[in-house]
Amino acid sequence: MTTNVNEQWMKEAIELSRRNVSEGRGGPFAALIVRDDTVIARGTNQVTSANDPTAHAEIIAIRRASQALGSFSLHGCVIYTTCEPCPMCLGAIYWSRLERVFFANTREDAARIGFDDQRIYAEMSFPLSERTIPFIQVMQDAARVAFQEWELKNDKIRY
Repeated sequence: MTTNVNEQWMKEAIELSRRNVSEGRGGPFAALIVRDDTVIARGTNQVTSANDPTAHAEIIAIRRASQALGSFSLHGCVIYTTCEPCPMCLGAIYWSRLERVFFANTREDAARIGFDDQRIYAEMSFPLSERTIPFIQVMQDAARVAFQEWELKNDKIRY
């Protein structure tokens, strides 16, 4: 992709984020998923309008792209997002197998306007026993049965 094409898609994402702010649907974030110079899906932040803390622009776009393509793998697609992805969105980007991430604002830019994910980035590096939200393991042996069944399943769809 040429720089002009990248700028075209980012410009569209930025316009979506601005419209999202003006229409009061959520934060100033938007994302496009593109494959072969075609937009497969768009997403805007809908956390406050949907009362869904996972309704980030990247997550919405990934869900829509997966539905449009009928696949949980977005191999061959790239994402244009108006901000460096948060930890949740970063995980979804890796799980969905997007091939490249183009972003505009940094996580430091987002922190300056009240969207600070630094605590989450820090928590991820702490041992479970040192996290601010207690992580308490229970019933591992019982839960392991499902893992064993999955491991032995011959017709599983790997992802």
